[in-house]
Amino acid sequence: MDAGGRYLGLFGVFELLRLLLDEVFGELRLVVVDEWHELMGNKRGVQAQLAIARLRQWNPALRVWGMSATLGNLDEAMHTLLGPQAASTGRLVRGQTPKQLTIDTLLPPRVDRFPGGGHLGLAMLPSVVQEIEGSGSTLVFTNTRSQAEIWYQALLDAKPEWAGLIALHHGSLDRAVREWVEAGLKAGELRAVVCTSSLDLGVDFLPVERVLQIGSPKGIARLLQRAGRSGHAPGRPSRVSIVPTHSLELVEGAAARAAVLAGQIEARDTPRQPLDVLVQHLVTVALGGGFTPDALLAEIRSTAAYADLPDEHWRWCLDFVSQGGASLAAYPDYHRVVADEHGVWRVPDARLARRHRMNIGTIVSDASMAVQYVGGSKIGNVEESFAARLKPGDCFTFGGRLLELVRIHDMTAWVKRATGRKPAVPRWNGGKMPLSTTLADAVVAQLARVQAGDFGDPELQAARPLLELQAQWSALPSPDTLLAEVMTSREGTHLFLYPFAGRHAHLGLANLIAWRVAQRAPNTFSIAVNDYGFELLSATDIHWPSLLPELLQAQTDEARLLSEILQSLNASELAQRRFREIARVSGLIFQGHPGEKRSSRQLQASSSLFWEVFRKYDPGNRLLQQAEAELLAQELEIGRLRQALHRMARQALVLKPLERATPFAFPLMVERLREKLSNESVADRIARMLAPLEKAAGSGTGHTAEDVNASLAFGREGAPDKATPRPPRERRPHRPRRPR
Repeated sequence: MDAGGRYLGLFGVFELLRLLLDEVFGELRLVVVDEWHELMGNKRGVQAQLAIARLRQWNPALRVWGMSATLGNLDEAMHTLLGPQAASTGRLVRGQTPKQLTIDTLLPPRVDRFPGGGHLGLAMLPSVVQEIEGSGSTLVFTNTRSQAEIWYQALLDAKPEWAGLIALHHGSLDRAVREWVEAGLKAGELRAVVCTSSLDLGVDFLPVERVLQIGSPKGIARLLQRAGRSGHAPGRPSRVSIVPTHSLELVEGAAARAAVLAGQIEARDTPRQPLDVLVQHLVTVALGGGFTPDALLAEIRSTAAYADLPDEHWRWCLDFVSQGGASLAAYPDYHRVVADEHGVWRVPDARLARRHRMNIGTIVSDASMAVQYVGGSKIGNVEESFAARLKPGDCFTFGGRLLELVRIHDMTAWVKRATGRKPAVPRWNGGKMPLSTTLADAVVAQLARVQAGDFGDPELQAARPLLELQAQWSALPSPDTLLAEVMTSREGTHLFLYPFAGRHAHLGLANLIAWRVAQRAPNTFSIAVNDYGFELLSATDIHWPSLLPELLQAQTDEARLLSEILQSLNASELAQRRFREIARVSGLIFQGHPGEKRSSRQLQASSSLFWEVFRKYDPGNRLLQQAEAELLAQELEIGRLRQALHRMARQALVLKPLERATPFAFPLMVERLREKLSNESVADRIARMLAPLEKAAGSGTGHTAEDVNASLAFGREGAPDKATPRPPRERRPHRPRRPR
């Protein structure tokens, strides 16, 4: 406390605030948390746990309700929401309202035996148009915003008369646009809306009769959530139809329906002890009247996320908010919380208090750039990483409009209407979500049915030529077998492995196996992954039949496994990227005042500086350790990777030598092609690969580059191709001047 009594005045304000909070929240009797499954598995759910624990301090008799229709681990969900102490008195209440749910698949007119990602998109457009025409009101769900933009434009191109009757809805569009679309749906004025997860939750549109899911839903819970948007009233049936984007998604459609009938839904787990959220919470509580460490620690340990919080972690958090840890003590901006003479920890600096209030939250996204007409209204936001690759004159589709970039200024992309130019489609991060474990297991179960000769479902019957060719040239995976394929080409030695663990886990598995091989002899691998498996391509000859069983049986303890995975990846760069988010949540980086526009380059530079300082002067910093842990848990799904390794070690290895790529291997080769730099188009390369495969499979017709290029129209994302040069304009003949 200074001689001027500055802190004394603040102390009176804090006491008044504490009395007001006691009076207001002491009367609170009920808290309802809707859609708990969306919060439980991320840091927003951890924030909710901490907030409920705080409310219980004002009213110990507080009642808490959690609501969800799509949770597989209900007991754990209740335990997480209520906390370990209150969960013993909790009750599970299940609704018994009968609900008719229909899950089917729109079958493509032709099923290719060698599928590439997204190759069925264009072929399925007429079927989607027909379904929309036959329904009163339809929601067309896509998994990504890019895909929503593409499909909306395709529907308008196919049915120009639908202009004004169909709409686009995703999170990057301006709020006014989204509210207009939602009002049109409620009033029954729109025939169809192409949307993303922005219309998954908390919406009730009675006129909606039908849901179409473009591509695999990737998870059972997500499919059920979207199916529930149709027939949203007691007694009304719900129907969702899966629109496959490649042939193997036919099997996923049959698997999803079987999993729903069996009551199999994905479980959700809460993050354990995220210290960036805890640090932010400490500053928030200090602003709300202050805290004493012992009392607050007991409150925090009453939550599921922090029930086992070690004392040393708690002391580190207190040290971090009071002086920024061991390396930032000399900087006053990081002395955010100070203990007064009464032992109450508060925020004495009004400037730091304002900064914290403006940056509370755990939702961290890449810096976005506003998209606005020159001299007109705002359309929405695109990620800065996409806009930065555009130059004036480039065209892109956004909000269902063809736009031309005029200039970029002050974190705003100024645009105008464009016509007749080849556009790019904006990219948003997070576009490739992995196949869930529940759905992946259901897919393998369907393949086991096929092995037994059971093609009873229409989806399996449609995919029969592909599956039979896979069985003829190689084999089909099953729950008890692990399929591996080895092929030699002019590129080198190919290993195709199919653990069915999702693309995130496959990335870790592929790098781990490649690293283990490289420890025996120097080698270089090219890696491609999808939801079903991965490919390792080596320029040198590797005898996989003798090497692979040994690598799969190499069981290691937990510490060694983590060490091997981190060594097999560029873990430092990946962890640094994760640290950027942690730095924002923990308050190390000020994200700006309302209306202030800060580029991702500025935020990245700030987080990189902290990263280097901590590594050099504070290597034991808990936030560095958290970045590494989150990298493993979220980006590589270390738990799922570990389970996959144990399961692969138990399975019987079926290793098949190949003369040519199989229907399962071909998509992996196409995935690798997309990452190569070449002056030859992807369509030409895929067509060249398809020709000998179709000939060997006994097909009378091959795929031309034009055929492939047309089907790839729904897979184009990113920067635009160079515009087709206009033909030179014919000049009028020169007219001689009149003599004066």
